[in-house]
Amino acid sequence: MLGPSNTISSMPRSGIREINELASQYPNVIHLEMGQPNFSTPEHISRAAGEAAVNGFTYYTPNAGIPELREAIADKVQSFNGLSAGPESVTVTTGGCGAIFTTLVTLCDPGDAILLSDPTWPNYQMMASLQGLEVRHYPLRAEDGWLPNPGEIEKQITPNCRAMILVSPSNPTGTMIGEGLMRELLDLARRHDLWVISDEVYDEITFGKPAVSAYGIDPDRVVSIFSFSKTYAMTGWRIGYAVARPDIATVLGNSQEPTTSCVNSLSQIAALTALRGPQDPVWAMRDAYRERRDLVMEMLSGADIAFARPDGAFYVWVDISQSRLSDTEFARRMVVNHRVAVVPGTTFGPEGGSHVRISLATDTELLLEGASRLIHAVRSGG
Repeated sequence: MLGPSNTISSMPRSGIREINELASQYPNVIHLEMGQPNFSTPEHISRAAGEAAVNGFTYYTPNAGIPELREAIADKVQSFNGLSAGPESVTVTTGGCGAIFTTLVTLCDPGDAILLSDPTWPNYQMMASLQGLEVRHYPLRAEDGWLPNPGEIEKQITPNCRAMILVSPSNPTGTMIGEGLMRELLDLARRHDLWVISDEVYDEITFGKPAVSAYGIDPDRVVSIFSFSKTYAMTGWRIGYAVARPDIATVLGNSQEPTTSCVNSLSQIAALTALRGPQDPVWAMRDAYRERRDLVMEMLSGADIAFARPDGAFYVWVDISQSRLSDTEFARRMVVNHRVAVVPGTTFGPEGGSHVRISLATDTELLLEGASRLIHAVRSGG
C-alpha cells in the first residue's frame, strides 16, 4: 500500500493542535491554548478587501507583493521599528509562517544545521524537518530570565551551522531581547558567519519598552519576519512580510513562485488598508492584552505560582511543578477534569517540561476563570 513520504511522516506534530483536538471532544472548554486574537479584524480593513473583490482585483500579483504594499511596509518599519529599509528590502509573504519557511529555503541547504532555542515555537522544528535541516537546540532557563545565553548557544555551533533563529517578543515566554543582548547575539553570529532569522511577529504587542529589531543592528546578515496576523487580528488572512537586504529580498520573492506564486491579492489590499488606516484598534488590543496580563500575574503571584513575566506577545509561561505532574498529564487533566485547554511546555521543547503556556488572547472573564481553575489544579495536584 502506497503511503506518504518519509519526510512528511517524520515531521513532528504540533502539540498545540493536539490539545485543541482533545478539547474539541468536550463541551464548554475554555480555550487558552491558541495564539489567536479574540478580536475581529477592524471593519475598515475587511470592507476594503470586499470592495477590491467587487472591483475585480482578483488576479496574480508580483511574487514579492504589490508595489503600494511594499512601500507602505517600508514606511512602517522605518517609522515604527527604526529600520533603514526601502520597498526593495520587503517581501510580502503568506503569513509569518510563509516568511520563515521561504527564508529557510533561501538561506539553507539540506544537511545544514540551524540553531533553535528550547523552548520555542514548534513550527520551526516542523519546517526544518521538511527541509532536511539539522536542528541544534540551546536551552533557555529561568535563571537567565528565559533569554538566550550566548555561551550556551556557542556550545551548539558546529561547522555545518548555517543560521540562528531568534524570537522576540517570545512565543512561548513573552520575554524580549534587549539591545545589549541582541548585539551580543549578533556578534556571535558574525564570529561564526551565521545568518540570523529574527521572528518579530509580535513587534507591536509590547507592554513597556519597544521591541528591538535585529535587522536594525546588522542588516547584512539578518532577515526580520513580521506579520499582520497578531497586530491587526488578521490570522485568517494569511499575510506577513520579511525585511532583508535587497539581493536576499529578491530571492525571497522568487522563492515563492513554486509554492504560492504570491500572496492572495485581497489580503494585500487588506494589509495596505491596515497600514494606511487608523492605528487605534492596534493600541486598543495591545492595552487589553496588557490589562489581562496584569490580572493573571496578580492571580499567579497571589497563589505563589512562578511564571515568566511577559513583556510582549500575549502568553504567560506558567510553572506547574507544584502539581507534581508532567506537563502533558497536567494539560490533559486540565481539559478532561477542569475544561480548560492549555499547552504543555514540552510542545516547545524538553526545557519546558515543568511549564504550560496560556494565551491572553481570549475574553477577559473566560481567561480569569481559566486561570483560577489552573491555579486550583496546580495546588491540588491536578
